[in-house]
Amino acid sequence: MRKIKIKALFLFLISISISYAQQPVKPSSVEIYNQIKKLNFLGSVLYVAAHPDDENTRLISYLANDMNARTGYLSLTRGDGGQNLIGPQLRELLGVIRTQELIEARKVDGGEQFFSRANDFGFSKTPDETLQIWDKNKVLADVVWTIRKFQPDVIINRFDHRSPGTTHGHHTSSAMLSVESFNLTNDPKVYPEQLKYVTPWQVKRQFFNPSWWFYGSQEKFDAANKEKFTRFETGVYYTGLGKSNQEIAALSRSRHQSQGFGSTGVRGLETEYLELINGEKAKDRDNLFDGIDTSWNRVKNGKPIGDLISKIIEKYDFSNPSASLSDLVKAYTMIEALEDGHWKSLKSESIKNIIASCSGLYLEAVASEQEATPGSTVKLSLEAINRSSVVMQLTSVTTLPDNKNTAQNVTLKDNDDQKINLQLQLPSNIEYTQPYWLKEKATVGMYTVSNQENIGIPDIIREVKVVFNVKINNVEIPFERTVVYKYNDGVKGEMYNFLDIVPEVTTSILEKVLIFRDTKSKMVPVKVRAGKDAVAGNLQLELPKNWLVSPKQIPFSLDKKGSDQIYYFEVTPPVNPEETVLKAVAIVDNKRFDKDETIIDFNHITKQMVLKPAESKAIRIDLKTSGDAIAYIMGAGDEVPESLTQMGYKVTIIKPEEITPEKLDSFNVVITGIRAYNTVNALANKQNILFNFVKSGKNMIVQYNTFGKTVTNQLAPYPLKISNDRVTEENAKVTFLAPNHPVLNTPNKISTKDFEGWTQEQGLYYPNEYDPAFTPIISSHDKGESAKNGALLVAPYGKGYYIYTGLSFFRELPEGVVGAYRLLSNMISLKQPIEAPKQDIKQ
Repeated sequence: MRKIKIKALFLFLISISISYAQQPVKPSSVEIYNQIKKLNFLGSVLYVAAHPDDENTRLISYLANDMNARTGYLSLTRGDGGQNLIGPQLRELLGVIRTQELIEARKVDGGEQFFSRANDFGFSKTPDETLQIWDKNKVLADVVWTIRKFQPDVIINRFDHRSPGTTHGHHTSSAMLSVESFNLTNDPKVYPEQLKYVTPWQVKRQFFNPSWWFYGSQEKFDAANKEKFTRFETGVYYTGLGKSNQEIAALSRSRHQSQGFGSTGVRGLETEYLELINGEKAKDRDNLFDGIDTSWNRVKNGKPIGDLISKIIEKYDFSNPSASLSDLVKAYTMIEALEDGHWKSLKSESIKNIIASCSGLYLEAVASEQEATPGSTVKLSLEAINRSSVVMQLTSVTTLPDNKNTAQNVTLKDNDDQKINLQLQLPSNIEYTQPYWLKEKATVGMYTVSNQENIGIPDIIREVKVVFNVKINNVEIPFERTVVYKYNDGVKGEMYNFLDIVPEVTTSILEKVLIFRDTKSKMVPVKVRAGKDAVAGNLQLELPKNWLVSPKQIPFSLDKKGSDQIYYFEVTPPVNPEETVLKAVAIVDNKRFDKDETIIDFNHITKQMVLKPAESKAIRIDLKTSGDAIAYIMGAGDEVPESLTQMGYKVTIIKPEEITPEKLDSFNVVITGIRAYNTVNALANKQNILFNFVKSGKNMIVQYNTFGKTVTNQLAPYPLKISNDRVTEENAKVTFLAPNHPVLNTPNKISTKDFEGWTQEQGLYYPNEYDPAFTPIISSHDKGESAKNGALLVAPYGKGYYIYTGLSFFRELPEGVVGAYRLLSNMISLKQPIEAPKQDIKQ
């Protein structure tokens, strides 16, 4: 049966076509109506999986928007270990991007977002390995914490806890921890330290959300016996929005741009299935909340509130939402009169948003500049306008974190815009703006968050806010707004960012890995950036005593906030091979500033500032190179060209359209960036030129591409097939299959020691089928698996060499892994032996 809903989506669906995350939401009359309906539903579902983009957005959208359930997604990690299709950011910076992509996805599908402290350390083949690296007890504690805090009636796991080894180890681990938590969350003896902030909670039932993927194919899933499954017809149509549930889900999933998960919306009937794995069996199998009171009756003295909201829904005037204001304000006072509890705080915030929406009450606090330093004064411009016939009064405003209340007593008449100027004094000890989970030292498997109350919070915690205290019908209601900065872009129009709290000075060593091939000194550039006007001090570069640096310090002076200057230190390495860390430190008024500011700015997410130690790795290395000119064809994005430059090569990044025989003639080597053949369509028509380049006596190195869709089937001049083979254990033993091959001997003698200290993984997406022309160079494997021989394949072609490698140079080089530099140098240096000219034989 076809289901059509008058429903539209809520606050989070206002502007789907372009996402500028800080822009204030301005809901339509239909969207306000649905917010009120959601106000009258007191049931919740928590969806659990491992990574950003693991979640079933179709089910989350359906639960949030059709069933009106409070719906959360607990992603155990922030996706730090994945790849990045939109830029060079990896590890924790990629985690910041993917965190924001999840937050944007939830704005679209109506869910809420949560995380644990687990660090995505990369692909894992078993849950045993995953839980060992993660610290199982801490991640389990975070799952229990999230459940106790969110208080879901129902939990839905994306993955099957009963099938270890059949999928990513993180996936199975997320399900296993969720299942284990089911009987722990209501036990006060389990993680009792949490009970200072939350109460024990028992989930009613827990499900597994199967799909065709778990059965191997759609055909097998269609044929499976699903009689005992709970089922939902999720292919609903929201007439108020003009979109199907699947179209909303596709828009949500398309927020995962860094992972290339753009999705096309579909329409029509669709069924989702759930398998009960824990808890009480429902009498009505297809009623997720069977036996659970989802009305206001579940709250002491809540029934009159439910009755009043039902009345508001019944009498709602789509042409005049403000007609509901009187009853909404009454409902607000009734909610505030309840005993403190879970639903009181949630519904109080919800109804305040509805009251503001119904009245067209627009409240905004804008800073005059986007950045401020601790202890400084911030100029604020406040705006308050009521666009309804109900007269209101702005009694006062309270600034945070100084908690200063300033009386206003301004009457807010219909459509009479009020502007107020204020100054906010920031505390000298206010924390810098940055992702809270990156403030403390992390391990490979876990982030450190010492403050229990912060665990699970999805976003940056921002302290600078303004509370507008507005009296409506003699009831004073506080409306809190985070301080923003906005400006007009000539192309994009009104643009928003949040106010960021920054250090007085930040420093940055511009080269994150410095390679010293001999004892010659290098000039090291260090950038100093001012976080305020008129800042001066001394810049220092800290190194061990056996590394020489000159001068010892450099005076600097910057007049304007946001200005920067580059200074140079001469660094001389020791005689013997050694690795060390350089630290750039600015001393201002006897205060030490040693943070490097990284800005992440993409159109589809909120602008992010990350503060990391201002450090760089310096390596005195035994490295020989030959050849000098390299053409680099960028793929999805990586930092390999910078590493090649450090090695002494002349690197030119060329665009696909520039690939011509004439252009390539001046280069010795062509290297394609990671996933180039997945992302650069133009390469499909350039293969003959590239192969002829090799044939003429040059080298071509192709870095990894993912299994599946490539822009051409002819990746190499000989047959070669990419697989899902990978070696995730970075310390896996390496065996040389061709120990005498020049790639292991010239100009650097490669040994197994060169594979020590690799990070996250050895390599990924190795070819498992290839022409006999290829020589497999190395072999390794994860524990309990067969040998993987496709990590490095070398084939002579004409007078040159074609090399395909799945080794993760894109991770190892930026981390300063010495062996990766030495092996890559050999790959670049490969030359075929020159045949001696034939001699005429005299008769």
